[in-house]
Amino acid sequence: MKHLLKMMDLTGGDITEILNLADQLKYEQKHGIEHKVLAGKTLGMIFEKASTRTRVSFEVGMYQLGGLPIFLSSNDLQIGRGEPVQDTARVLSRYLDGIMIRTFKQSEVEALAKDGSVPVINGLTDYSHPCQVLADLMTIREYKGSLEGLKLCFIGDGNNMMNSLIVGGLKMKMEVAVACPAGYRPSQTVLDFAAVHPAFSMTSDPMEAAKGADVVITDVWASMGEEAEAEKRRQAFQGYQVNDKVLAEAKPDVMVQHCLPAHRGEEITNEVFEAHSKEIFDEAENRLHAQKAVLVKLLGNK
Repeated sequence: MKHLLKMMDLTGGDITEILNLADQLKYEQKHGIEHKVLAGKTLGMIFEKASTRTRVSFEVGMYQLGGLPIFLSSNDLQIGRGEPVQDTARVLSRYLDGIMIRTFKQSEVEALAKDGSVPVINGLTDYSHPCQVLADLMTIREYKGSLEGLKLCFIGDGNNMMNSLIVGGLKMKMEVAVACPAGYRPSQTVLDFAAVHPAFSMTSDPMEAAKGADVVITDVWASMGEEAEAEKRRQAFQGYQVNDKVLAEAKPDVMVQHCLPAHRGEEITNEVFEAHSKEIFDEAENRLHAQKAVLVKLLGNK
């Protein structure tokens, strides 16, 4: 594992190792055991998309690991004024031990990894959100004890979250069912990957997808950069709300996950959100622990 660019690059074994290390680091933090294993290491954090959880969790994580996080907005870098990605990658590789980038195009993340010489972490692209999905899998495993054989249901947009959850869930031998409107399906590369897995299903019926689910996951209907389509998407996603009626189709002990921020009353009702708020905010906290595990694996001494 040289980089974390997308879930497709990880094996089931890689994911298990990351989750096991995340559990260990979480235990140590909760018990006041310091783990300054990245002392003297630096992480450059490039943000072309704004963030709450990604920025704070990576900054705190590097601090707790003894390293230095450096925030770099697109306004702070020449990349924002047209410098080629490959030049930025080669320069930053001379200064930093690793790069985390939160941006729009997956190709930009891939270019940083190709042309740089340090580990690159995808903090989010329009295609993939591996850090969030690792935190989701960590949280599900905490609540359910294991992942294999569980049914994961995602209802909503075929966005970076659906793409990454399909891949991550199938690699961890979960059953994965997704429900989305015809015009908002996941990436074709993800569907091609899922096509060989009999444990995958896609439907336009949320009730069908949620049937017998152990965990139901949703996300906003209009992601960052899609605000101009918000009203059009509200119309397209009518009937795709996670509510009590949908959850009645799932198992009685179903858990709910949401990567946040949530638009209560749209993709999820306020009642469902509050009823499952503990597991949702445990999921948010686990961004910190899962990302620390990724940082240790990529930037730590081998």
